[in-house]
Amino acid sequence: MDSLPPRPTPALPLGERIRDWIEWFGVARLAVGACSVLAVVLGGYWLLRPPAPPVEAGLPMAAGATMPGAGPAPDTSAAAAGTASAAGEGAGSPGATAVPATIVVHVAGAVVAPGVYRLPGGARVVDAVTAAGGAAVQARTDAVNLAAPLRDGDRVYVPTVDEAAPPPPGVSGPPGGAAADTTPRGPIDLNIATVDELDRLPGVGPATAAAIVAYREANGPFASVDALADVRGIGPAKLDAIRELVTT
Repeated sequence: MDSLPPRPTPALPLGERIRDWIEWFGVARLAVGACSVLAVVLGGYWLLRPPAPPVEAGLPMAAGATMPGAGPAPDTSAAAAGTASAAGEGAGSPGATAVPATIVVHVAGAVVAPGVYRLPGGARVVDAVTAAGGAAVQARTDAVNLAAPLRDGDRVYVPTVDEAAPPPPGVSGPPGGAAADTTPRGPIDLNIATVDELDRLPGVGPATAAAIVAYREANGPFASVDALADVRGIGPAKLDAIRELVTT
């Protein structure tokens, strides 16, 4: 009689199989393995976590404020104004004063169009006279320092040949505070006057005075005041300015 095949061993329940596996592996080794896995997970999280935001990020920021250690905010107003030539002069010196973009000055006296004018910062007296249409025919421009710098609110006055010129800024006048008047008190004789005497005439400098004497020596005495027009350096405007101050 044939023998029957062996009957398969029934499978154990899952709970018994887990318990058998734990008994075979060992509780101690299982605890050590679980701790190792947990340590690896925690270490990976620590390394890969995003950095915490700085404390300063949560503080309110004032407009225009800079972070500690940062340099001062750049000043863009000077670049927008385009005043590099005036503002840049002496900017690196301690206590240097910034030059304004524009100034307002009053031009009066012997100019074509007296009035109040707006000029660029760093302008000088000659710029103010030019803005007022230039000097008038009767102006005594040698009594004004045309190279003097201007400030906002200045008044530029150009005297006439009939007015006594005040001493220029920075130059002391004669004792008592009176302004030095070098205008001749009476008409100068063109045929006997020296270079120094002719130099005192308004608008006549040393070169023109020497030219008058040289012309007189080369051509003889002046027949009339109008003959001065033949001297190099004397035009109609200058001749009209000194006509009443000379004679022949």
